[in-house]
Amino acid sequence: MILIPEIPFSFEAICQKVQKRKESGRKFSIFAVSEGAHPKGEQKVFRRAEDNLYVARLGGIGQVVGKFVESVCKSETRVTVLGHLQRGGTPTAFDRWLATRYGAAAVRAAAANNFGHMVALHDAKIIEVPLVDALKEPKRVDVHGDAIATARDLGIYLGDEVEE
Repeated sequence: MILIPEIPFSFEAICQKVQKRKESGRKFSIFAVSEGAHPKGEQKVFRRAEDNLYVARLGGIGQVVGKFVESVCKSETRVTVLGHLQRGGTPTAFDRWLATRYGAAAVRAAAANNFGHMVALHDAKIIEVPLVDALKEPKRVDVHGDAIATARDLGIYLGDEVEE
């Protein structure tokens, strides 16, 4: 199951899917829950509310879904925050060289007093992008696009449809 912000999910649908998997002999289900995912008609879950010092920060929906699956669907759950897990691993030569290129480009931008920009990889070139442009529009999943159609064709459940 994959839960994303662009497709509000149904707790009832999740429980039905977990039950259906159990009945077919599957002893486990794996969920990927994106921060920003939320149940239909409910607000997103925030780790930190917006105040005078901090900007609001999404966080915790994976734990909410995990607790629901454990308590209502009666399935043991274990929640792993992938952001922590993804920081591990051995870097490849490409990773090392890319980090060097990013670092050098950032230093060149700072030396030129070109603040308010970030460096990015675009068509195999390191470019400077104004932060205003980079943050202007969030990257969203096209719910009518190829990625969602392919996921559904592969049997990946997105939490929005009640099983019949």
